[in-house]
Amino acid sequence: MSLRFKFNMILLLTSSLGLVVAGIVSYNLFHKHARDEVFEDASVMMESALAVRSYTVDEIRPLLNQVKTDRFIPQTVPAYAAGRYIKHLQIKRPDYSYKEATLNPTNPADRAAEWEVDIIEHFRNHEDQTELTGNRETPTGPVLYLSRPIRITNPGCLACHDTPDKAPASLIDAYGSNNGFGWKINEIVGAQIVSVPASLALRRAEQEFFAFIGIMISAFVVIGIMLNLLLHRFVIRPVTKIASHADEVSMGTLDLPELQTGGNDEMSMLARSFNRMHRSLSRAMGMLGNG
Repeated sequence: MSLRFKFNMILLLTSSLGLVVAGIVSYNLFHKHARDEVFEDASVMMESALAVRSYTVDEIRPLLNQVKTDRFIPQTVPAYAAGRYIKHLQIKRPDYSYKEATLNPTNPADRAAEWEVDIIEHFRNHEDQTELTGNRETPTGPVLYLSRPIRITNPGCLACHDTPDKAPASLIDAYGSNNGFGWKINEIVGAQIVSVPASLALRRAEQEFFAFIGIMISAFVVIGIMLNLLLHRFVIRPVTKIASHADEVSMGTLDLPELQTGGNDEMSMLARSFNRMHRSLSRAMGMLGNG
């Protein structure tokens, strides 16, 4: 088994181990960054929706309330404004969604789906929790959701959600008297849920991971080639010359030119030592011949 083979086997094993460790660490790191990116997108959507709600309550509703009409104006409802904002966003980002899912909504479109009911029930069973995140699989790929509870803290909300006889007539005309009533102060009636697709970020993370591994492999290959060239230049070739000289001397050929010993590295030291041995052997053989 040659020195070059042993060296390359050790280099291959250590490089493989390094690639495995780097691959595991980088894979988890890239995926963590992808998830953080998706969570950041979800947080921005949630805060944007809340900003639209606040804008509606503070500025739009007071203006629309001045309009003299018996018709119910949905633009005065913060949830409606936030929903319309998301509808416009979905023109270019159809996989992004925001919903104020409610167990007993006034508008049937806000009724919680089965998986949304689980989130609402979680908040109802953990009233001190203010945020819940998670993943779910959809036909288009994995989706990350960010949710916050909808708790009735403003008594003014009961003007439309206490009992049908207390609700505005225009609201009853628009949505009927069967849904959206019986709410109570401090009750969690639903959840604001933002859903953001994770497939794009995860796919980008995997592409970055494979690119990183490709660069690592290329770097190891280049390093391996350079180390082999250096090994041949500074170790194998000098040792081969010394071994060839030693074979010649051992066979009785003493009139060989001395090895070149330029430099101060270990191979040069070995060559000088061999030259001294060669000269000593030549002198000894000469003295024996003269005797």
